[in-house]
Amino acid sequence: MNTACSSRLDSPHHFRPSRPSLPLRSSCSQRSCSVLKSSSSSTPSQRFSPLRVNPCHKRRRFVVACSGPERDTSARALRNILDSPGIYQGPACFDALSAKLVENAGFQFCFSTGFGISAVSLGLPDTGYLSYGEMVDQGQKITQAVSIPVIGDGDNGYGNAMNVKRTVKGFIRAGFAGIILEDQVSPKACGHTRGRKVVSREEAVMRIKAAVDARNESGCDIVIVARTDSRQALSFEESLWRSQAFSDAGADVVFIDALASKEEMKSFCQISPLVPKMANMLEGGGKTPILSPIELEELGFKIVAYPLSLLGVSMQAMQDALTAIKGGRIPAPGSMPTFDEMKKTLGFDKYYEEEKRYAISPAKSGYWSSDIDVYNSTDQQQSQNPQEFLTEVITPTVYSGDKDPFSGIWSRTLRIRITGRDGFEKLDLRIPVSGQTFLI
Repeated sequence: MNTACSSRLDSPHHFRPSRPSLPLRSSCSQRSCSVLKSSSSSTPSQRFSPLRVNPCHKRRRFVVACSGPERDTSARALRNILDSPGIYQGPACFDALSAKLVENAGFQFCFSTGFGISAVSLGLPDTGYLSYGEMVDQGQKITQAVSIPVIGDGDNGYGNAMNVKRTVKGFIRAGFAGIILEDQVSPKACGHTRGRKVVSREEAVMRIKAAVDARNESGCDIVIVARTDSRQALSFEESLWRSQAFSDAGADVVFIDALASKEEMKSFCQISPLVPKMANMLEGGGKTPILSPIELEELGFKIVAYPLSLLGVSMQAMQDALTAIKGGRIPAPGSMPTFDEMKKTLGFDKYYEEEKRYAISPAKSGYWSSDIDVYNSTDQQQSQNPQEFLTEVITPTVYSGDKDPFSGIWSRTLRIRITGRDGFEKLDLRIPVSGQTFLI
């Protein structure tokens, strides 16, 4: 996994800030587990002060550092990004291939999108059809395909607080560096669409507390991104209240979906100033204004998602290709990569290089291939050391087999055996032939 993400400050997807950076967390060791504690000195407006939280509005945050294997490397890399100066862009992927393309383009992290996964795996809208198991299964394929951190779409946790704990632990096992959890009811609705409803304040806060507990119990420091859909379901005032409450409950990042203006985005970033804020630039006509990364950073955002870019251009490109094929043509040159480029992206070259380590001779494989390149590495080794691999051919011997009672034809077997000078047998081949057609 890539642990040096935060050092790539010259990345085109990173912008240096004009404000002080957050204090860095200590990285976890391989042999010891530590609990790091920090406190926030921010005091939000009394109007948005949440219920059931510390009345002094000062949060004590506990971050559990994982010990043992490198299972928590991606989460640490994501935390390094959150603690580094500037704003970071994260395109949304929907499968392993799109995730690889994001990584190859030089981005330091990415999101998985429930909208996209529902589209490509089910061909259905993101309206609650996808189950916990389907999201975890697809997520594991995505995280195994890349070395950059991936923030997974955990929807509403698929139930109550206990379900949220299971969801968080499942996302940890799937390799996610972070998880987005929202306060919608079931079945959920896609962001920026109609019909969204949210659970009560108390239940929403308990979901985040359960997520934090699951993280601590797991021993891995997955990043909790708390999302509220109350801006569209209830009011902007309610979304600010919930964002503050989620922050006080231990969320690492807060996110209000469907903010309707630049002024709302600015007000949101003033809530819990020390807690990173996430922006969602919904391409193609969402409710939130599309701003540049520099503008978003000036408002106070730390990470920004682009949820539909890859899915949208893929859908358009496939429609164009199908139109061309239906008209008796193939996609125009330049509209798609060459076959060699496709193979390179998918890792064929790397596969062939690694395959050479385990190459065996045709005689030992038990099968023959028409592709002589499969055994090029073996041939090269033989040519480099002719004394060791020089072989001699034993004179073919004809063996008589049993008479076939049905055809009345004597069957015979041609046997060819090849041994090397090292005494090891290289080939022992028996070829059955009929008595009428056998020639030698």
